[in-house]
Amino acid sequence: MGKEKNDIHLLVIRLSAMGDVAMTVPVLHALVQQHPEVRVTVLSRAFFKPLFEDIPRISFYQADIRGRHKGVRGLYKLYRELKALKINAVADLHNVLRSNVLKTFFRAGRFPVVQIDKGRSEKRALTRSREKKFRQLTSTHQRYADVFARLGYAVDLSRPVFSPKLELSPEIWNNLGRENRAERGEQWIGIAPFAAFEGKMYPLDLMEKVLEKLDRKGKYTLLLFGGGKKEEQVLQALQSKYENAVSIAGKLSFKQELRLISNLDLMVAMDSGNAHLAAMYGVKTITLWGVTHPYAGFYPFGQDRDYALLADRKKFPLIPTSVYGKKLPEGYENAMRTISPEKVEEKILQVLTAR
Repeated sequence: MGKEKNDIHLLVIRLSAMGDVAMTVPVLHALVQQHPEVRVTVLSRAFFKPLFEDIPRISFYQADIRGRHKGVRGLYKLYRELKALKINAVADLHNVLRSNVLKTFFRAGRFPVVQIDKGRSEKRALTRSREKKFRQLTSTHQRYADVFARLGYAVDLSRPVFSPKLELSPEIWNNLGRENRAERGEQWIGIAPFAAFEGKMYPLDLMEKVLEKLDRKGKYTLLLFGGGKKEEQVLQALQSKYENAVSIAGKLSFKQELRLISNLDLMVAMDSGNAHLAAMYGVKTITLWGVTHPYAGFYPFGQDRDYALLADRKKFPLIPTSVYGKKLPEGYENAMRTISPEKVEEKILQVLTAR
């Protein structure tokens, strides 16, 4: 593969899910900064396009996997479309059935292709109940970087690059329903209390105690993030109870939510996509962990390890029970209750006041 200056075009495949796609962002920032000869086309779902709009030399291509790119024939059509972009090499950061089919077409076309090593056997050893190997695994960010290194473009993640803080539009201010609190010196705390699985979600009654404590101080704007009708209803109810709470759920587009997240002083989230969205902007991010664990490699990028609050493994030794939190063993429903609201509040205040 020739490496004349400014002539390398890499295709990056990263179709889903939210957290995984967001985790590619700081790696791509570092890649294009450290390799000025490289430009990148990211192949993903249309919803994720706003994540990449502020990265230089990054283009986006929509995978219409429910429409014209559906099935093997659709993926072959996608391959032909991507081939026309004059790709030099392919970085598969997804490693699932669809990307494997695409990989087959590219390899048949004699394109260099490198696929992520997800470390599945290591993760099975970490999450199994018997003879568990409880140790820190390679981070997902580093696994992404390793793919580019194998293509000949080493990425040093010790030199972090974050997406820039974005300007808030009048529409965002209107949806907040508040005057410019920044002028009053108030700090903005994002709170994302939901997760894909029950075992990763801090009990709402405990999260409400945290909200109550913070609201009483009168010097924070508490921005509540979530999606879906049920979550919208829950967050709207919380907004009505606390003077300084503002529910964002259902009010803003994804692109607008990203602008708001980039302006936060702090994000409090589960082991979830919102944590990775905040981290990609360099926003300090406190994460609460239930039946999952940072050792699996999904800790938010560039965050101090001290910002993680973990369930008590002495009481719940099977943690992590799975990589993504799907497995909730009997008796583990209350694992996150070992993280007290007082501990969460204390960590929030500690991080906000740290320099």
